[in-house]
Amino acid sequence: MRIVLLGPPGAGKGTQAKELVTKHGIVQLSTGDMLRAAVAAGTPVGLKAKDIMARGDLVPDEIVVAIVSDRISQPDAKRGFILDGFPRTVPQAAALDRMLAKKGLSLDAVVELKVDPDILVRRIANRVEQMKLRGESLRADDNAEVLKQRLAAYAAQTAPLVEYYRGQGSLRSIDGMASIEDVTSAIGRALADAAFRRGSARKTGRKARNSSSGRKRVGRKAVRSKKPVKKVKRAKAATRRKPSSKAGRTKAGRTKSAPRRSVRNRQKSNKAVRSPRLTK
Repeated sequence: MRIVLLGPPGAGKGTQAKELVTKHGIVQLSTGDMLRAAVAAGTPVGLKAKDIMARGDLVPDEIVVAIVSDRISQPDAKRGFILDGFPRTVPQAAALDRMLAKKGLSLDAVVELKVDPDILVRRIANRVEQMKLRGESLRADDNAEVLKQRLAAYAAQTAPLVEYYRGQGSLRSIDGMASIEDVTSAIGRALADAAFRRGSARKTGRKARNSSSGRKRVGRKAVRSKKPVKKVKRAKAATRRKPSSKAGRTKAGRTKSAPRRSVRNRQKSNKAVRSPRLTK
Protein backbone atom coordinates (compact mmCIF):
# COMPACT_ATOMS: atom_id res chain seq x y z
CA MET A 1 0.00 0.00 0.00
CA ARG A 2 1.43 3.35 -1.11
CA ILE A 3 -0.05 6.42 0.55
CA VAL A 4 0.58 10.16 0.62
CA LEU A 5 -0.56 12.05 3.73
CA LEU A 6 -1.48 15.69 3.22
CA GLY A 7 -2.22 18.14 5.98
CA PRO A 8 -0.89 21.34 7.56
CA PRO A 9 1.41 21.35 10.59
CA GLY A 10 -0.44 20.17 13.68
CA ALA A 11 -3.08 18.24 11.71
CA GLY A 12 -2.05 14.92 13.26
CA LYS A 13 -0.31 13.33 10.28
CA GLY A 14 2.38 11.77 12.46
CA THR A 15 -0.16 10.14 14.77
CA GLN A 16 -2.17 8.68 11.91
CA ALA A 17 0.97 7.54 10.11
CA LYS A 18 1.96 5.47 13.15
CA GLU A 19 -1.47 3.83 13.16
CA LEU A 20 -1.13 2.90 9.47
CA VAL A 21 2.38 1.55 9.98
CA THR A 22 1.17 -0.72 12.78
CA LYS A 23 -1.93 -1.88 10.94
CA HIS A 24 -0.50 -2.52 7.46
CA GLY A 25 3.16 -3.23 8.18
CA ILE A 26 4.42 -0.45 5.94
CA VAL A 27 7.09 2.20 6.54
CA GLN A 28 6.72 5.92 7.13
CA LEU A 29 9.04 8.05 5.01
CA SER A 30 9.95 11.64 5.73
CA THR A 31 11.95 13.63 3.18
CA GLY A 32 14.01 15.22 5.93
CA ASP A 33 14.96 11.85 7.41
CA MET A 34 15.69 10.44 3.95
CA LEU A 35 17.92 13.38 3.05
CA ARG A 36 19.91 13.07 6.26
CA ALA A 37 20.22 9.29 5.83
CA ALA A 38 21.40 9.64 2.22
CA VAL A 39 23.99 12.25 3.22
CA ALA A 40 25.22 10.11 6.11
CA ALA A 41 25.43 7.02 3.89
CA GLY A 42 27.42 8.91 1.28
CA THR A 43 25.29 7.76 -1.65
CA PRO A 44 25.81 9.55 -4.99
CA VAL A 45 22.50 11.37 -4.58
CA GLY A 46 23.25 12.10 -0.94
CA LEU A 47 26.59 13.69 -1.83
CA LYS A 48 24.87 15.96 -4.34
CA ALA A 49 22.32 16.97 -1.72
CA LYS A 50 25.11 17.58 0.82
CA ASP A 51 26.91 20.04 -1.45
CA ILE A 52 23.67 21.92 -2.17
CA MET A 53 22.66 22.11 1.49
CA ALA A 54 26.18 23.27 2.40
CA ARG A 55 25.68 26.27 0.13
CA GLY A 56 22.39 27.03 1.85
CA ASP A 57 20.32 26.31 -1.28
CA LEU A 58 17.12 24.31 -1.52
CA VAL A 59 17.53 20.75 -2.74
CA PRO A 60 16.04 20.46 -6.27
CA ASP A 61 12.99 18.31 -6.82
CA GLU A 62 14.81 15.81 -9.03
CA ILE A 63 17.32 15.06 -6.25
CA VAL A 64 14.58 14.66 -3.64
CA VAL A 65 12.67 12.31 -5.98
CA ALA A 66 15.88 10.34 -6.60
CA ILE A 67 16.37 9.94 -2.85
CA VAL A 68 12.76 8.77 -2.49
CA SER A 69 13.32 6.33 -5.36
CA ASP A 70 16.36 4.84 -3.64
CA ARG A 71 14.52 4.58 -0.34
CA ILE A 72 11.40 2.80 -1.61
CA SER A 73 13.62 0.26 -3.41
CA GLN A 74 14.88 -1.02 -0.05
CA PRO A 75 13.46 -4.32 1.26
CA ASP A 76 11.48 -2.83 4.16
CA ALA A 77 9.46 -0.68 1.74
CA LYS A 78 8.41 -3.53 -0.55
CA ARG A 79 5.03 -3.90 1.18
CA GLY A 80 4.33 -0.19 0.89
CA PHE A 81 5.08 3.20 2.37
CA ILE A 82 3.60 6.45 3.66
CA LEU A 83 5.00 9.72 2.37
CA ASP A 84 4.62 12.46 4.95
CA GLY A 85 5.58 15.99 3.91
CA PHE A 86 6.24 15.09 0.30
CA PRO A 87 5.20 16.08 -2.28
CA ARG A 88 4.50 19.69 -1.42
CA THR A 89 3.98 21.13 -4.91
CA VAL A 90 2.42 20.02 -8.18
CA PRO A 91 5.80 19.67 -9.95
CA GLN A 92 6.98 17.39 -7.12
CA ALA A 93 3.79 15.33 -7.42
CA ALA A 94 4.23 14.99 -11.19
CA ALA A 95 7.88 13.96 -10.72
CA LEU A 96 6.83 11.40 -8.11
CA ASP A 97 4.23 9.93 -10.49
CA ARG A 98 6.82 9.58 -13.26
CA MET A 99 9.29 7.90 -10.93
CA LEU A 100 6.69 5.40 -9.69
CA ALA A 101 5.53 4.68 -13.24
CA LYS A 102 9.08 3.72 -14.22
CA LYS A 103 9.03 1.18 -11.41
CA GLY A 104 5.62 -0.11 -12.47
CA LEU A 105 4.00 1.36 -9.35
CA SER A 106 1.40 3.97 -8.49
CA LEU A 107 -0.12 5.61 -5.42
CA ASP A 108 -3.02 3.76 -3.84
CA ALA A 109 -4.50 6.82 -2.18
CA VAL A 110 -3.79 10.41 -1.16
CA VAL A 111 -5.31 11.18 2.25
CA GLU A 112 -5.93 14.83 3.11
CA LEU A 113 -6.52 15.78 6.74
CA LYS A 114 -8.68 18.89 6.64
CA VAL A 115 -8.43 21.12 9.70
CA ASP A 116 -9.41 24.61 10.82
CA PRO A 117 -6.26 26.80 10.91
CA ASP A 118 -7.65 29.07 13.63
CA ILE A 119 -8.34 26.10 15.91
CA LEU A 120 -4.83 24.80 15.31
CA VAL A 121 -3.34 28.14 16.36
CA ARG A 122 -5.36 28.10 19.58
CA ARG A 123 -4.30 24.51 20.25
CA ILE A 124 -0.62 25.30 19.90
CA ALA A 125 -0.98 28.37 22.10
CA ASN A 126 -2.64 26.29 24.84
CA ARG A 127 0.01 23.57 24.51
CA VAL A 128 2.81 26.12 24.86
CA GLU A 129 1.24 27.54 28.05
CA GLN A 130 0.87 24.08 29.56
CA MET A 131 4.47 23.20 28.74
CA LYS A 132 5.66 26.40 30.39
CA LEU A 133 3.66 25.63 33.53
CA ARG A 134 5.20 22.17 33.70
CA GLY A 135 8.66 23.62 33.16
CA GLU A 136 9.26 21.71 29.94
CA SER A 137 11.63 22.97 27.27
CA LEU A 138 10.07 24.42 24.16
CA ARG A 139 11.03 23.74 20.58
CA ALA A 140 11.68 26.53 18.12
CA ASP A 141 8.42 25.81 16.30
CA ASP A 142 6.35 25.74 19.53
CA ASN A 143 5.09 29.21 18.80
CA ALA A 144 1.72 30.45 17.62
CA GLU A 145 3.24 33.06 15.29
CA VAL A 146 5.57 30.53 13.70
CA LEU A 147 2.63 28.17 13.21
CA LYS A 148 0.64 30.92 11.47
CA GLN A 149 3.48 31.42 8.99
CA ARG A 150 3.76 27.69 8.33
CA LEU A 151 0.02 27.38 7.84
CA ALA A 152 0.02 30.24 5.34
CA ALA A 153 2.91 28.66 3.41
CA TYR A 154 1.17 25.30 3.40
CA ALA A 155 -2.08 26.78 2.11
CA ALA A 156 -0.28 28.56 -0.72
CA GLN A 157 1.71 25.48 -1.79
CA THR A 158 -0.79 22.71 -1.17
CA ALA A 159 -4.03 24.12 -2.57
CA PRO A 160 -2.96 23.35 -6.18
CA LEU A 161 -1.62 19.97 -5.05
CA VAL A 162 -5.01 18.99 -3.62
CA GLU A 163 -6.68 19.85 -6.92
CA TYR A 164 -4.03 17.86 -8.79
CA TYR A 165 -4.79 14.67 -6.88
CA ARG A 166 -8.53 15.33 -6.92
CA GLY A 167 -8.34 15.46 -10.70
CA GLN A 168 -6.65 12.05 -10.69
CA GLY A 169 -9.41 10.60 -8.53
CA SER A 170 -7.00 9.46 -5.81
CA LEU A 171 -7.76 12.13 -3.18
CA ARG A 172 -9.62 11.15 0.01
CA SER A 173 -10.49 14.08 2.30
CA ILE A 174 -10.88 13.34 6.02
CA ASP A 175 -12.13 15.60 8.82
CA GLY A 176 -8.95 16.02 10.84
CA MET A 177 -10.75 17.91 13.62
CA ALA A 178 -12.47 14.74 14.88
CA SER A 179 -11.03 12.54 17.62
CA ILE A 180 -7.96 10.44 16.88
CA GLU A 181 -10.06 7.24 16.89
CA ASP A 182 -12.65 8.70 14.51
CA VAL A 183 -9.96 9.99 12.15
CA THR A 184 -8.29 6.57 12.14
CA SER A 185 -11.59 4.86 11.33
CA ALA A 186 -12.35 7.35 8.56
CA ILE A 187 -8.93 6.77 6.99
CA GLY A 188 -9.49 3.01 7.13
CA ARG A 189 -12.81 3.34 5.29
CA ALA A 190 -11.26 5.65 2.71
CA LEU A 191 -8.42 3.23 2.00
CA ALA A 192 -10.83 0.29 1.75
CA ASP A 193 -12.93 2.24 -0.76
CA ALA A 194 -9.83 3.12 -2.77
CA ALA A 195 -8.73 -0.53 -2.82
CA PHE A 196 -12.21 -1.65 -3.93
CA ARG A 197 -12.31 0.85 -6.77
CA ARG A 198 -8.83 -0.10 -7.88
CA GLY A 199 -9.73 -3.80 -7.87
CA SER A 200 -12.90 -3.15 -9.86
CA ALA A 201 -10.95 -1.15 -12.43
CA ARG A 202 -8.44 -3.99 -12.82
CA LYS A 203 -11.20 -6.57 -13.30
CA THR A 204 -12.87 -4.38 -15.89
CA GLY A 205 -9.58 -4.00 -17.73
CA ARG A 206 -8.97 -7.76 -17.70
CA LYS A 207 -12.48 -8.48 -19.00
CA ALA A 208 -12.02 -5.98 -21.80
CA ARG A 209 -8.70 -7.55 -22.80
CA ASN A 210 -10.13 -11.06 -22.63
CA SER A 211 -13.17 -10.15 -24.71
CA SER A 212 -11.06 -8.50 -27.39
CA SER A 213 -8.61 -11.42 -27.61
CA GLY A 214 -11.20 -14.14 -27.02
CA ARG A 215 -12.76 -13.78 -30.47
CA LYS A 216 -9.43 -14.47 -32.12
CA ARG A 217 -8.79 -17.51 -29.96
CA VAL A 218 -12.24 -18.91 -30.65
CA GLY A 219 -11.72 -18.40 -34.37
CA ARG A 220 -8.40 -20.23 -34.29
CA LYS A 221 -9.89 -23.09 -32.31
CA ALA A 222 -12.74 -23.41 -34.79
CA VAL A 223 -10.33 -23.64 -37.70
CA ARG A 224 -8.19 -26.24 -35.96
CA SER A 225 -11.17 -28.37 -35.00
CA LYS A 226 -12.36 -28.85 -38.58
CA LYS A 227 -9.67 -31.38 -39.56
CA PRO A 228 -10.29 -33.93 -36.79
CA VAL A 229 -14.05 -33.63 -37.34
CA LYS A 230 -13.64 -34.50 -41.03
CA LYS A 231 -11.41 -37.44 -40.17
CA VAL A 232 -13.98 -38.81 -37.77
CA LYS A 233 -16.72 -38.51 -40.37
CA ARG A 234 -14.62 -40.29 -42.98
CA ALA A 235 -13.79 -43.06 -40.55
CA LYS A 236 -17.45 -43.52 -39.71
CA ALA A 237 -18.37 -43.54 -43.37
CA ALA A 238 -15.75 -46.22 -44.02
CA THR A 239 -17.16 -48.44 -41.29
CA ARG A 240 -20.66 -48.09 -42.69
CA ARG A 241 -19.76 -49.50 -46.13
CA LYS A 242 -21.59 -52.75 -46.80
CA PRO A 243 -19.58 -55.66 -48.09
CA SER A 244 -20.33 -56.84 -51.62
CA SER A 245 -22.56 -59.83 -52.21
CA LYS A 246 -19.58 -61.89 -53.41
CA ALA A 247 -17.66 -61.23 -50.20
CA GLY A 248 -16.62 -64.12 -48.06
CA ARG A 249 -15.46 -64.54 -44.54
CA THR A 250 -11.91 -65.33 -43.58
CA LYS A 251 -10.89 -67.38 -40.61
CA ALA A 252 -10.23 -64.20 -38.63
CA GLY A 253 -13.73 -63.02 -39.35
CA ARG A 254 -12.67 -60.12 -41.57
CA THR A 255 -14.52 -59.47 -44.75
CA LYS A 256 -12.73 -60.65 -47.89
CA SER A 257 -13.99 -60.05 -51.42
CA ALA A 258 -14.26 -63.12 -53.68
CA PRO A 259 -11.88 -63.04 -56.65
CA ARG A 260 -13.43 -62.21 -59.98
CA ARG A 261 -13.02 -64.69 -62.82
CA SER A 262 -12.10 -63.42 -66.25
CA VAL A 263 -14.23 -64.02 -69.33
CA ARG A 264 -11.68 -66.46 -70.77
CA ASN A 265 -11.68 -68.55 -67.60
CA ARG A 266 -15.45 -68.65 -67.59
CA GLN A 267 -15.46 -69.85 -71.22
CA LYS A 268 -12.97 -72.62 -70.42
CA SER A 269 -15.01 -73.78 -67.50
CA ASN A 270 -18.16 -73.83 -69.64
CA LYS A 271 -16.42 -75.98 -72.26
CA ALA A 272 -15.27 -78.37 -69.60
CA VAL A 273 -18.79 -79.09 -68.40
CA ARG A 274 -20.25 -79.57 -71.89
CA SER A 275 -20.97 -83.14 -72.86
CA PRO A 276 -18.97 -84.53 -75.82
CA ARG A 277 -20.68 -85.00 -79.20
CA LEU A 278 -21.87 -88.47 -80.06
CA THR A 279 -20.59 -89.82 -83.37
CA LYS A 280 -22.36 -92.34 -85.45
